[in-house]
This record gives sequence, structure tokens and C-alpha cells, in this order.
Amino acid sequence: MKKALIIASVPSMIEQFNMNNIKILQELGYQVDVATNFQNGGNISKERTVEFKKELDNISVGCYNIPFARNPFSLSNIKAYKEIKKIVSEDKHYNIIHMHSPIGGVCGRIACRKLSRNDLNVIYTAHGFHFYKGAPILNWLLYYPVEKILSKYTDYLITINKEDYELATRKFNAKNTKLVHGIGIDVSKFDIELGEEEKRKKREEIGLKEEDFVIIQVGELNKNKNQIMLIETMKELKQDNRIKVLFAGIGKLAEEYKELIIKYNLQNNVRILGYRRDIPELLKISNCLVSLSYREGLGINAVEGMLAKIPVILSKNRGHNELNIDKEYMVEINDTEKLKEIILELKDRCVPEKIIEENYIKAQKFSAENVNNDMKSIYKECEG
Repeated sequence: MKKALIIASVPSMIEQFNMNNIKILQELGYQVDVATNFQNGGNISKERTVEFKKELDNISVGCYNIPFARNPFSLSNIKAYKEIKKIVSEDKHYNIIHMHSPIGGVCGRIACRKLSRNDLNVIYTAHGFHFYKGAPILNWLLYYPVEKILSKYTDYLITINKEDYELATRKFNAKNTKLVHGIGIDVSKFDIELGEEEKRKKREEIGLKEEDFVIIQVGELNKNKNQIMLIETMKELKQDNRIKVLFAGIGKLAEEYKELIIKYNLQNNVRILGYRRDIPELLKISNCLVSLSYREGLGINAVEGMLAKIPVILSKNRGHNELNIDKEYMVEINDTEKLKEIILELKDRCVPEKIIEENYIKAQKFSAENVNNDMKSIYKECEG
């Protein structure tokens, strides 16, 4: 039987980015295994990680627990590399090894570099290089040389935005470089319609009123996602009790943000909801989505907002620029004054339906159907 191994540093990368890939590989006749750190869920909870591992077991996916650390300089990653090397060097005879996340990509490709079987294809999906136009020079010094060196051990380098694709084709040495539009979003999840009564009940469930203007920011609570920019903006808007902010996600900055919310007396305006599995419904009861990341490979949560047909306000970065939304709703990083202006404008007037529909159409490019077709073609290409 053909065999495939998917490597990622945390289970959330498997759950959020690779379930479609697992299904495609299984349909193509592959036995699929995954290697990740089941002790660190990433941006899903410990409870969800346990549940997710059971779901993998139920669909006959083999699971390896690898001690990846998110800190690239952690000694734990040396152990992770050795365990990956042992797995790929044993008589498992993998035909495809598909890696995700910088740590997974580094450990995996180093482990595979001396394997010289003609029937093995090493694939790495870059979910947004850490070096990009405007990135700190330290990122270029640390990450660029590593990716350039390891590219020569990569049969297929998959990028998810044009800037990364163009850089990789010019500067790197992968045998094949592909542009795939993200990880594939199930468009049907966001085509749901909530009636007025359903919206009212859903809002009541999380302590919101019908007349509230609700802003949602979805994603891991970390420095890159830049939730602090919205918190700082809310200091200027808190006098309007109708403006509410929802943070849907978990992360290492959760406690710090909770302390800031109390410090700025924003308890009535800002709420941290934690890990949620009802994002489509939360989007439908929100008046706009905000994504203020410093860096994005693509900006999946922004695409989800576009699919839910609500206005989106985005920071200017490589991934968000790929979405090609109206420049009126793009802000520079940490320009809280501009963000404040847009929020107040949206609160006082509706976004033209034409813009909402244009965003919805643009988002179709990132659908699971399109991305799955691309990935299926790549996996088939691996078979020669």
C-alpha cells in the first residue's frame, strides 16, 4: 500500500490545514500517518486535542507524538528531529512526506535529506515565510538562509501567496514550486442564514444586545495577531457602550489581555471567548470582522469574514493584500486612529452591498473545491 506522512509542529495545523489533504490521500489509496506534538495543541484546547486524536484514530490515521517546541532554538527540537529521522529511516517506506510549519519543515527535511528513493516525494507547504517585504532584518538573517538551504531537499515547495511564490521561484532550489490558494475553506459553512430571532438568541447567549455593534477578531491570542491594537483602539471608543469586541481564540497572551481589559476598564466592551467551534454563527451575529496581524501567509479568518458577507477591516500585510479588498478598509499596523475612524463609520452607515458581494466573490478563489483540486493534482504528480 502507498503510504504518506504529514508532519506539523502542533495538532491545530493538522486539524485546521490538513484534514482535506488526509481525505484526498486516502481517496488516492494512501495509508496516512501524522507526526505532531499532541502534548501542545497550538491554538486548540487540550480537551479538543484529545478529542481530535480520537477522531484521527477513527479514520485509521496513524499518530506519532513528537516533542516539537514552538521556539526554534529549543533543545527539544533536536529530540524531535531524531524521532522524525527514526520514523522516516525505518522500513515505513513512505511515498509522500508532507511537512507544515517552519519547525516541522526544518526537522522533517533534515531528517529526509539522505533518503534517495525514487518513489519518495518530500513536500513542504510554507504558510507564509517569516521573511517578507518589510520584515525585520533579523527574520531575513535567521529564516531565509535556512529555507534556501533546505529547498534543495524539497521536491515540491507549496506557497500560498504571490509574494512568497515569486521569491521562491527566483531564489530557492526546490525541484517544483507551486502556488496554491490557501488551505481550502468549506464555503458552505458560511452560507448559513440566521433569522432575526436566531441572531437575537445567539447574541443573548454571549451577553450581547440586539442594538450592539459587534466587532469580532478570530485567531490565536499572540503578538503576531496583534489583538492589542484593537484593545488600544477601544480605549478611545469605550464611552459608547454599544460597541462590543469579541476575541475568539486561545493563546499565551490571554491572561495579559484580560489584565489590560481590566486596567483600561473595558470589561463592558471587550470579551475573550476562548476556543470556539461556532465561528460561522459568531460571524453572522457580528457587524464586522477585524484582522490586524503583522504577518499573514494568506489571512484565512479574513476570507471567512468575506464568505459570511460581513465587512472586513484588515491590516496591510502580504497575506491580506492577496485578498484584494477595497483599500478604504485597509489600515497600517498600529494606526489606531484610522482603525477608530473606520469602526465609527461602519457603525453609523452600512457598507454598500456591492462591496460585500465583491468580497464574497473574491473569497471563492480560496474554496476547498479549488484548493483540493490543486492538492490532488500535486499528489498525483508525485506518482509520476
